[in-house]
Amino acid sequence: MKQKFGGGKKETTKTRDEAAPTSSSSSSKTASSSIGKLTSASRPTSAAREKPPIPVLNEQTFVQYYSEPLPSFRDVAPAEKQYLFAQKLHLCAFTFDFSDPTKYVREKEMKRQTLLELVDYANSGSGKFTEQVSEDIVFMLSNNLFRTLPPPRSHEVENYDAEEEEPSLDPAWPHLQIVYEFLLRYVVSNDTDAKVAKKYIDQAFVLKLLELFDSEDPRERDYLKTILHRIYGKFMVHRPFIRKAINNVFYRFIFETERHNGVAELLEILGSIINGFALPLKEEHKLFLQRALMPLHKPKCVAMYHQQLAYCVTQFVEKDSKLADPVLKALLKFWPVTNSQKEVLFLGELEEILELTQAPEFQKVMMPLFKQLAKCLNSQHFQVAERSLFLWNNEYIVNLVAQHRHQLLPLVLPALEENTNNHWNPAVHGLTCNVRKMFQELDEQLYEECKRKYDDEQQQLRQQLENRDKKWTVLQQVAASKAPKGTLDNKLPKYLIKQSSVNGF
Repeated sequence: MKQKFGGGKKETTKTRDEAAPTSSSSSSKTASSSIGKLTSASRPTSAAREKPPIPVLNEQTFVQYYSEPLPSFRDVAPAEKQYLFAQKLHLCAFTFDFSDPTKYVREKEMKRQTLLELVDYANSGSGKFTEQVSEDIVFMLSNNLFRTLPPPRSHEVENYDAEEEEPSLDPAWPHLQIVYEFLLRYVVSNDTDAKVAKKYIDQAFVLKLLELFDSEDPRERDYLKTILHRIYGKFMVHRPFIRKAINNVFYRFIFETERHNGVAELLEILGSIINGFALPLKEEHKLFLQRALMPLHKPKCVAMYHQQLAYCVTQFVEKDSKLADPVLKALLKFWPVTNSQKEVLFLGELEEILELTQAPEFQKVMMPLFKQLAKCLNSQHFQVAERSLFLWNNEYIVNLVAQHRHQLLPLVLPALEENTNNHWNPAVHGLTCNVRKMFQELDEQLYEECKRKYDDEQQQLRQQLENRDKKWTVLQQVAASKAPKGTLDNKLPKYLIKQSSVNGF
């Protein structure tokens, strides 16, 4: 159990996040003398000693380690450096409460300088990350990184803008940044043998790293993204587990919380992973696309990670064009009804997917797809209408439409005519006229035939409306003629109107 350190007595209910100040008491003198034994002057000059045991993080050991600074690596014999390395790792395993910047200033600075020494030592050459110190390294990393994150700030999902809102920065970052840098050096080092280190960088370690992706500090998430990606590349034995663990993070986000700060970073990692998938794609990868990636279009906050999500989806379609059909159908399934911002994002992703779609897959999904596009063309939100019209600026999409113009033009032309006659936005009106002109040049005979059919349908609709108005007029006259004398304004109770009948009703 981790403990906090107070100013005097040791309390078992305290945690490790608060360290005790040094004291001039007898216990401090004892600690000072014991630390003195660790200096280079008192160390034997013979062969390297066994590394010191991992300490218990309590008040007594805190005083021992922080009463006097440990010597520099330059001040000890080469045979003693790994022993000193372990001691410095143990010193840095103690953590501090940064909520009060006036407390333990000396100790915090001592730890920061020691962390910097550890990073410099790791960069100074090979032979530093041996199996003997791996346990000490993970001990230090775990005590610093694996902590309870502060509760998330409450904000309205609909009005939340990650770019405008100030990020929440961790006050302990002066220490955390160097710890993350040290972890990165440990993972990428040639000294770190994956077959040996997997005992320490195990599945539990990876799960705890994944939990930290929910941190609100973007600097921490950026380090985590790089480190997890490096772990995935080096520890091949962990690859299936990492993919499954990320899946579980997504499932909980989609179906339970709809709140997670690190979805964009996890998708960025997956984008690189998907890019390296061998062909033909395994069935588990296709299931991941359908069960995890496509449902990520559902949450309201999709704008926070949509760029990375669209990249992952297009990577799948680029590797296997047959996936365009299920991807487009899933996109239509999650198409927003009242969220115009999401519609604009979906239209952008749709264009990217259509650029990778082959004719056979396009033919399977084109009818429901262009029915939805027709609705977007008539959207009163000008950005939605404008973005959907921009699809016709894409030469590849125009070629696909041209091949199936006999099926698609009857779906699109009513929306184009409606925009031409009634849309309020001048830019949308101009783009609509350009698309109409393009269809006319593509197949004038087909366009005129569809236009004539559209005009006939509009005429029939107007005639139906006129007939309906006439029937209501007759009904009003019959109701007025049977109204009891003295009824004000010839208004009848509903039960009397129901007694009247008119032919055709």
